[in-house]
Amino acid sequence: MKDLCVWQAFERIAQASPDAPFLRVPSHPEREWAPAGLMLTYGEVLSIAMRLRKHYREAGYGSHMRVATLLANRPEFFFHYLALNSLGVSLVPINPDYRHDEMLYQMEHSEACLVVALPERMGDLLKVSRAYDSQRGASLPVVNGLDLAAIEGGALPVAPVTAEASARASEAPNLETEAALLYTSGTTGRPKGCRLSNFYFLNAGEGYRTQGDRLGIETGCEVFYNPLPLYHMNALAVSATCAILSANALVLVERFSPQRWWSEIVETGATIIHYLGIVAPTLLNQPVSSYERQHKVKFGLGAGIEPSLHAAFEARFGFPMIEVWGMTETGRIFADKTEPRAVETRAFGRSGGGMQARIVDDQERELPPGQAGELLVRHSAEAPRHGFFSGYLKNDAATQEAWRGGWFHTGDIVTQDASGMLYFVDRKKHIIRRSGENIAAAEIEAVLQAHAAVAQVAVVPAPDEVREEEVFACIVPMPGVQGDESLALELFEWANQKLAYYKAPGWVLFLETLPTTGTQKVQKTLIFVAGEDPRKRGGVFDLRGRKKRR
Repeated sequence: MKDLCVWQAFERIAQASPDAPFLRVPSHPEREWAPAGLMLTYGEVLSIAMRLRKHYREAGYGSHMRVATLLANRPEFFFHYLALNSLGVSLVPINPDYRHDEMLYQMEHSEACLVVALPERMGDLLKVSRAYDSQRGASLPVVNGLDLAAIEGGALPVAPVTAEASARASEAPNLETEAALLYTSGTTGRPKGCRLSNFYFLNAGEGYRTQGDRLGIETGCEVFYNPLPLYHMNALAVSATCAILSANALVLVERFSPQRWWSEIVETGATIIHYLGIVAPTLLNQPVSSYERQHKVKFGLGAGIEPSLHAAFEARFGFPMIEVWGMTETGRIFADKTEPRAVETRAFGRSGGGMQARIVDDQERELPPGQAGELLVRHSAEAPRHGFFSGYLKNDAATQEAWRGGWFHTGDIVTQDASGMLYFVDRKKHIIRRSGENIAAAEIEAVLQAHAAVAQVAVVPAPDEVREEEVFACIVPMPGVQGDESLALELFEWANQKLAYYKAPGWVLFLETLPTTGTQKVQKTLIFVAGEDPRKRGGVFDLRGRKKRR
């Protein structure tokens, strides 16, 4: 690998092809910034990032520091990301939907020394900063990440001076330097910080670039349309790094919009799209558009498409949707990319591309073809962790537990046929996957349990025809408290004020008791009988209409 960090890869491409498009923003008349759209070349982005790099370096930012960003899917995200990466500073992207407590936890856990934010979120982050300062006795400055003139005029605060920071700040970044700290939901309530190195990023991008078969990517002529947020590995580590390594362009959009999807794809000349399970049913339900057959899309890449809709989507819109599997921890993907593809199933590919697979039972005994078990993955017997995440920050025990026996335990239940094809079945962990967001049930349970009216709570996934899964809260009220619609609404607002909107319960069911073990642990599998749809249970309250992005 010729590059030692993402910055070096970008700088190499930008110097060789300065006029090549890098970032494209489609037009949107209701958008205050760039309503007519925007295109920035590799050379233009390099010039801006180099200026920012100078000011970050002069302010003392360097290797082994972390800087948080709340810049959404804006071009400025890349200006700061590349500048910081060139100095060995790790990026900590903040989910814009996070509320105060969630952001405060992320800042405290990551020990970020600066937050670079959108101006409209400065107020929220200043409140987080004050709480951070009072709890830790350390400063967490917040700067406007869009005001580049102010930054160049000296608005960057001086980096914190510690013995370790002074000794290591000038170290040049290398393949093992932490490039980003991305947070992923676990089963313990609080998200875990995945430490991702420069090698992880470069390996992820190169792995995508060299997939081949139906995922053929050419140099200098592709345009990636990825509506996923840049705080996810899919957009940041996989598609963005692949675009850089192949001198291709990346389209930046705020979020998935079925109304603008085809017009934006046509306008930007997108040749590759990324999708979630929600994309197929939503687009198939849209009226026929003149744009939907004017596109240049070669393939779509994603996960979660309903098998009954897969062939219909491809027939109507004229390109293959390649189902893949990957996790933040793995840094690479399996893909059902070779014809004939198993579009009528939940197939997601075979071992290969630097990742081996094994299917085991609860005693970690290897299972024969056709039997469902947990998916374990590794790079190889000689170097099992090669290209994977560097570990969970401040949680060596969780890292070792995930890697027991030399294999990474994914928590996903799959089957494998005689040909080695892998098929997704279900999730072993108590993770709810809603519109591409992994939500830890324990985090929601902790918030609801803190309400004075709640005696017990168990959060489980409920099926959802549009969003794949929805948050379903089973609640035992305190003695003397009536479990009615009024309480359901009160608990929804309680959770909605403390959590990102998508984590609030979409369904609430009041029960007299919850099944427990001898140690009083709730047995979620016994709340409903096998095969029962919890939404059909009498007395359930549907609150999905109240879940709105703020």
